[in-house]
Amino acid sequence: MGKIAFVFPGQGAQAVGMGKDAYEAHAGARQVYELADRVLGFPLTELIFGGPEEQLKQTANTQPALVATSLALYQAFREKGIRPDFVAGHSLGEYSALAVAGALSAEDAIRTVRARGLLMEQAVPGGQGAMAATLGASREALAALCAEVSGSVGAVELANLNCPGQIVVSGTKEGVAAVAERGKEAGAKRVIPLEVSGPFHSSLMKPAAEKLAEVLATLPLAKAEVPVVANVTARPVTEPEDIRRLLVEQVYSPVLWEDTVAWLIAQGVDTFIEIGSGSVLAGLIKKTDKGVAAYSLNSLEAIGALNL
Repeated sequence: MGKIAFVFPGQGAQAVGMGKDAYEAHAGARQVYELADRVLGFPLTELIFGGPEEQLKQTANTQPALVATSLALYQAFREKGIRPDFVAGHSLGEYSALAVAGALSAEDAIRTVRARGLLMEQAVPGGQGAMAATLGASREALAALCAEVSGSVGAVELANLNCPGQIVVSGTKEGVAAVAERGKEAGAKRVIPLEVSGPFHSSLMKPAAEKLAEVLATLPLAKAEVPVVANVTARPVTEPEDIRRLLVEQVYSPVLWEDTVAWLIAQGVDTFIEIGSGSVLAGLIKKTDKGVAAYSLNSLEAIGALNL
């Protein structure tokens, strides 16, 4: 059998009610949600299970909610005794991956992503930043278009390289609008504006990264027991100081998800297990390579049905 990678979703995967079945039926999962409520000092679990959705979609709530849900579902999944050769997470999901790899505690992961979410919300005043997904454009052509628009209209950069032909751009409202308008020049068949509260993974997030660096400076990190493939480099990281540095850079750097998946496949990974809300990553992985197996463990039922 080939190697196994566990992967963890990021912002956009949230849904009201996520993880509720695990909370109700699994003591370990319930403990994670109770820990989140205790650490944050407010009933996050009530918001996750009952909404309102608008409140759950606020970045500072979404981030701890998704990490808590991934770690709760992981507690239920652990009993199967399957061990990963590598772990990775999409943007925010990197914190879930680091917790599963033993580099930081669940408590610290939840607390840190709450701070990260608040800092990201504060970095750019509402309405000044934007993000959009482009479909069909090549990386090189889109990067060239972004550079041209940045020079004449407003900053816009590649933010998420998700899978072949799916790239998210991020930057000023004007810059993103100009790329959307001129997307065909880079071969884009469609450009879809995203509902986000800021221009994530762009240089406009550097103020948030600087403040996050102060938070991370005091964060207790251990050596990862399993290699964590970092978003910024699409290469494995295990040492605490490298992890710390890359988490700061990650806030304003592109998420190299397609490169991460390609690198993992090159190492012999043929089974990807997505743990957390939704099934976005399994879809992106299959679009990168149809020949690999990708499972989404987004409920207790899905965990029970997994047979490897």
